[in-house]
Amino acid sequence: MVNTTETHWHKPHEGEHRLSVSLSVVLIIALQFLLPKDLSLGIQRYICALEALLLIFLIVLSPNRIGKHHPPTRNLSIALTSVMTISNISSAIKLIDGLVQGTIADANKLLLSGGSIWLANIVIFSLWFWELDRGGPGARAEGRKPVPDFLFPQMSSPEYREKGWHPKFFDYLYISVTNASAFSPTDTAPLSRWAKILMMVQSLTSLVTVGLVIARAVNILK
Repeated sequence: MVNTTETHWHKPHEGEHRLSVSLSVVLIIALQFLLPKDLSLGIQRYICALEALLLIFLIVLSPNRIGKHHPPTRNLSIALTSVMTISNISSAIKLIDGLVQGTIADANKLLLSGGSIWLANIVIFSLWFWELDRGGPGARAEGRKPVPDFLFPQMSSPEYREKGWHPKFFDYLYISVTNASAFSPTDTAPLSRWAKILMMVQSLTSLVTVGLVIARAVNILK
């Protein structure tokens, strides 16, 4: 019989390490930096430098585990994710405009750029899920909010939950990957309105981007 008192997911815990999140941010910065100039903002290098600077500040303020809710750090993290979101949305809009206008004639460039924007979109939304669920990683570590925004299988089926389980960044990355691929929730259900809105926006963005990129690429290859 499972001891739910010891393994309950909303109890305080030591918090997760920032390393996986930091590496994900580095990946996004690299993807945005390598995009062709016609699919990025004119000041893309400065935007990437700003993102890198914000990441450095975050690592300095919280280099190890995120075990407590620290508003300045969380606000800085949200600001970083917002900048990356705006940059990626701008690139997606330029990509879609190029597809509609027919100005992108290179299939390889189209597939690489579309794949890069799509991948960055997945990681960025996983950061939003991770940052907003139950008040953020610090608030989750302190067990401040018992009501979840995402219902993981381990929450509804404690008999399959390992001792001391709590959602980490990889769990939110998995949500983002499946939502962007299946265009709908899979095993994890969004409960709050903001979670449903974010997943809806991601699904629609992914559907439009992937659909147009594939259709245009096939047309070019013909």
